[in-house]
Amino acid sequence: MLIDMREVASGRSLVTTVCIIGAGVAGITLARELEKQGIDTCVLESGGLTADDATRDLARGEAVGFDYRFADGCRGRFLGGSSNCWGGWCRPLDAWDFEKRDWIPLSGWPFGLDELDPWYRKAHEVLKLGPVNFEPLFWEQAIARKDVRRLPLSTGDVRDTISQFSPPVRFGREYRHELARARFVRVFLHANVTQIMPDPLCTRIEQLRVRTLNGKQATVSARLFVLATGGIENARLLLASNEIAAEGLGNANGLVGRYFMDHPRMLKGSIRFVPSWSRNKLYDIKYNYMNRAVSAHGVKIAAQLALTRKAQEREQLLNARLCFCSEFPGEGSAGAQALFRLKQSLLKKDQPGWRLSDDLATMARDPLNTFNYGFTRFFHPRAMIKKVSFQVIIEPAPDAESRVTLSVDKRDALGMPRVRVDWRLNDLVKYTADRTLSLIAAELQAAKLARVDVGPSILSHGWPSSMEKEGTWHHMGTTRMHDHPRYGVVDHDGKVHGLANLYIAGSSVFPTAGANFPTITITALTLRLASHLTMQLRQGRRLKTADEARIAKPSVAEPLIAAAIRPPDLPAL
Repeated sequence: MLIDMREVASGRSLVTTVCIIGAGVAGITLARELEKQGIDTCVLESGGLTADDATRDLARGEAVGFDYRFADGCRGRFLGGSSNCWGGWCRPLDAWDFEKRDWIPLSGWPFGLDELDPWYRKAHEVLKLGPVNFEPLFWEQAIARKDVRRLPLSTGDVRDTISQFSPPVRFGREYRHELARARFVRVFLHANVTQIMPDPLCTRIEQLRVRTLNGKQATVSARLFVLATGGIENARLLLASNEIAAEGLGNANGLVGRYFMDHPRMLKGSIRFVPSWSRNKLYDIKYNYMNRAVSAHGVKIAAQLALTRKAQEREQLLNARLCFCSEFPGEGSAGAQALFRLKQSLLKKDQPGWRLSDDLATMARDPLNTFNYGFTRFFHPRAMIKKVSFQVIIEPAPDAESRVTLSVDKRDALGMPRVRVDWRLNDLVKYTADRTLSLIAAELQAAKLARVDVGPSILSHGWPSSMEKEGTWHHMGTTRMHDHPRYGVVDHDGKVHGLANLYIAGSSVFPTAGANFPTITITALTLRLASHLTMQLRQGRRLKTADEARIAKPSVAEPLIAAAIRPPDLPAL
């Protein structure tokens, strides 16, 4: 059921079995799994069904260090969370991303890829992906087009990898009606958690304080609580919940908010392909992104280049992925940017302040650039390509000084401290970018595929102007996972150290980030967490199976939350 908390009488006390804070990828995935198990669940979502600026403002804060954009357009604070901003890229982490790498301090997860593999497989259904197969040869043969060919890579240093595209699934749209019909799950919209309240000894969570922007208040009590509000907001809420523990919850060792990570992304160098390889779509983001020509088995795909595990270990590098990026006529012009935003609107992407009429007017004022960019993007005439560069995405290294903290003097409309984000990238990240580019350029030239100029060294000259200051919108690491509380905020199950009934879901628990897109890993980890929570609850009392839940008759105590609050009549959803 979907309930607008603004329409509920103030002062209510809600009781449930599991309370999930946040209705993004992790929150909705977890709620769907608990519904199947017949577990009474309450989901608290800060926003509504669509974006609104008053709620969006709650996520704004201050960037220190990098001029880093992390709020508007980068995070979706309404039903579906950051899936509303997501481009759909999906690929599991590499096996060695989970392992300790001696040259990367604090690397290594508490478990390996084999632990997460069955949940990755299940995530394909949630994200509406294709076959559980990421082998490049499989996809090349399945697509079987002359302009979608693998590069001949022979040195042993470079490999090609495949990513699949989710449609993309906008969780708030895709699963809205399922949540509205849910028997055991109630989703409260416009419900902002302002304080997580532990017992006096700070050993377990007793309740949450909830507020709406129109002044309503409520409390929620549960057996288990799951924090799933994203890599920035998870840390913010733990730090702000400081009435009992002055340093914040889960922060006895000062780790909450530290090790903030995002994937730096940039355009670098120039590539001039020989004629026989100049029309290949497989590796060029301008041609393979959501392109039906680069698809098979009902799913669109793209390829990237990366170094092999052996090369990364030999060179002492982080992971990284590169693809090609063609530059079209009109690139960067007002008309081209308006046309790009129009395409994003067709993919239902959240774009704060976007209006169709404004962009139509912009394109009308800039017809030549709009036409040239659109014509090239749609028909792919290689003769019109102005330049081809590398697009580089690099694994960030864990850095304790890269962190999320609270503002001392700035507060939002709910009275909560605003967030401060200090994103840092150390020299190992720069060196990884330089050396990876160098080795891949050498591979292309050795195979006589292209002439390559990688440009000036990043380690020597600093980040290029093309470095995207919003990274890739992958906010990770601020409640990192480690089985020892000295090195992590949560254990291998996602439970906060020292708190018996508080769990964290999402990419904030990533100890390291690899160079892949995090949504499929977030989904897999959440499916694994759902299984763990179900087993924990079954140890305490027998819960209904999914089949029993469908045929069981309601009782006075089922679900518990119904006894505490009778949902009001809701507006049409």
